[in-house]
Amino acid sequence: MDVLRYAAFGVDASGGNPAGVVLGARGCDDAEMQRIAAEVGFSETAFAIARADGGIEVRYFSPLAEVPFCGHATIALAVAYAHRHGPGELRLHTKAGEVPVRTTRDRQDVYTATLTSVRPRTVRIAPDDLFELLAALRWATADLDRDLPVRAAYAGAWHPVLAVRERARLADLDYDMARLNRLMLRQNWATANLLWRESPKVFHSRNPFPPGGVREDPATGAAAAALGGYLRESSLVRPPVTITVRQGEDMGRPSIIHVTVPEGSSTGIEVSGTAVAM
Repeated sequence: MDVLRYAAFGVDASGGNPAGVVLGARGCDDAEMQRIAAEVGFSETAFAIARADGGIEVRYFSPLAEVPFCGHATIALAVAYAHRHGPGELRLHTKAGEVPVRTTRDRQDVYTATLTSVRPRTVRIAPDDLFELLAALRWATADLDRDLPVRAAYAGAWHPVLAVRERARLADLDYDMARLNRLMLRQNWATANLLWRESPKVFHSRNPFPPGGVREDPATGAAAAALGGYLRESSLVRPPVTITVRQGEDMGRPSIIHVTVPEGSSTGIEVSGTAVAM
């Protein structure tokens, strides 16, 4: 089986988030997909299966488990597909729902993919769960930015959204992985989206991913999409607007994610980024 390796949301292979991509996964069962994902060892590997209707079924596996949707692996898959078949539009059928993706190529031969998420939504986090979340992160309520309310946000996968007042607090991330993992598994959270707001349109993000067996994601497209929905629902941006999420810098794998938030509460969020073969 041909397993491709791409770095999504980085300008070269030294940045972004690595993803495995299998463009021809027909006949590959769940156990085989899980085995391949574990061997690849990246936070996600995407498996594509062509459908009779022209769409593509996509399954996403971390080294430990299947997840319903993964943004960076979607970007990686779309660019890998464009490298073989040319840029254009794809209809991806994921366990979270249908996700349209379009790819483009510029004059410097750089490929960019843009996905449109499923309908986003947010919910409040119960006080006991917030207490446990802060304890696992070794954070205090005084660290939080009171202008950005704590929520769990969804745009294909669920993520708790916590913003801190100071960039240094985000940089000094030292969390209890086992404790956070237990909470996230119980709440069905994919990654924890930890933020610092540099400006109204620029956010710095870190995303622990213990349920996937990965300490931290250097770029998380699903969390970026959920953030876009969260910002719109919380009236923290005025749509239509594009924001930039900077991630991976504290890990030495800088990543840039562009998030376009359209008008309309039920409209999907657009997430754009480059991907390069590793």
